[in-house]
Amino acid sequence: MTRVLVVDDDPVQLRLTAEVANRAGFKPITATGGEQALSILREDRNIGAMILDLVMPDLDGMGVMAAMRQEGLTTPVIIQTANASLDTVISAMRQGAADYFVKPVSPERLVISLRNTLKLETLEAAIRAEQARRSGTFSRANMIASAPSMARVLTLCAKAAKSPIPVLIEGETGVGKELVARIIQGTGERAGKPFVTVNCGAIPPNLVESVLFGHKKGAFTGAYADQPGKFAEANGGTLFLDEVGELPLDIQVKFLRALQEGEIEPVGATRPERVNVRVISATNRRLLNLAKSGEFREDLFYRLNVFPIYMPPLRERMEDLSALVNHFIARFAAEAGKRVLGITPPALDLLAGYDWPGNVRQLENAVYRAVVLTDGAFLEVPDFPQILAQKNGREDVLRSVEANPVPNAPIHIDSAPPRERLAAAPEAVRDRFLDETGDLQSLAAIEREAIAFAIEYHGGRMSRVARALGIGRSTLYRKLHEYGLAEGLINDAA
Repeated sequence: MTRVLVVDDDPVQLRLTAEVANRAGFKPITATGGEQALSILREDRNIGAMILDLVMPDLDGMGVMAAMRQEGLTTPVIIQTANASLDTVISAMRQGAADYFVKPVSPERLVISLRNTLKLETLEAAIRAEQARRSGTFSRANMIASAPSMARVLTLCAKAAKSPIPVLIEGETGVGKELVARIIQGTGERAGKPFVTVNCGAIPPNLVESVLFGHKKGAFTGAYADQPGKFAEANGGTLFLDEVGELPLDIQVKFLRALQEGEIEPVGATRPERVNVRVISATNRRLLNLAKSGEFREDLFYRLNVFPIYMPPLRERMEDLSALVNHFIARFAAEAGKRVLGITPPALDLLAGYDWPGNVRQLENAVYRAVVLTDGAFLEVPDFPQILAQKNGREDVLRSVEANPVPNAPIHIDSAPPRERLAAAPEAVRDRFLDETGDLQSLAAIEREAIAFAIEYHGGRMSRVARALGIGRSTLYRKLHEYGLAEGLINDAA
């Protein structure tokens, strides 16, 4: 759930704005002043957007945006204020505000502004990532990797970036091993230097040596001029060897010498050439198994496997699925010139229940196809027929198609039948005083539920919770420990 920071010194307006955001599917976080808002933004860089009041006693909205720009905080800002002057609007937009509205604002206007701002921020993040990739400054901030399984990967990347140690990235195909290599390069001393990618499995065996090490004029038939190899192109930067396990055995000997001595010998050359290259290798097969079977040299394996990094598959980092889908939607919708705002919860549940054998690359292609083919503002389950067929079978796909019947002959406008509307089945709501079996809950259980609701409603501010419940703070803390609610709560910020 996307978190939205609401900043306003007026408690009534703060509560109303937070409730509108909550009902629209966002998780509101509240702050009563500019300094408190900056503190929250510094601690949590993953807040989706901020609704900011301009006039506040401690630090006004303009000051907050100026501080954000100075500290590199990129959270998109929506301004709300009672002042509707043109100068104020221009100043706010120059400071980087994504939208601006005057109090009081209708809930519909606020929700539309939030959704548009988040979509724009997703697209801008994709553009920033692409620019960083092209400039050789790609960092962990440009990669969607908030899943717990990715924490160790990012930690190892930070350590590997501090030295020229050879790195071996292992993982299934399509998991994003090249992005990990770019993080290592973009956060190290070689940032901004050449990053040369070689897919070892896509080079014909008779051309591997020439492609990697280059050749001299006349070295073989068709060598009409000197040709620098990939090692020479990456001189001073990073050479990324994808699918390194596919290197022919005879080339592995020269590759090992290039790693150990820092020298390459182009085909037809009479003497070796010095190169300064950081080598990062990647493979979708276990090099250890290839070395045991004799398909890969053991001495080269030990040379490459100095600093191994394992990249988990997508099925082990499903916490990133929603962010990845939104990233791809924003990117492909912009490329296709279509207005696709997001994905429906049932469609996202469909994607979350799939194993993704092709990992992130397969997800990217599935979203691309859905964006191109959809006619709606949100991607729905029928927009992913291949995933639906592989997950639930061909019959479910046919039923989803039949649910949207297409007439087999033209129908005149006067004869068009009314569309059949399905009545929404009312949800069965359990009485809050009854448990799942229908029996009356104990007084302690009801009190615990009331306290938990009050804490969530007031954002963990214990003074407000105590006042709302009509009890003292010492009594509240005693009951928190009694009901097991104390662990994990944030400190009182009020």
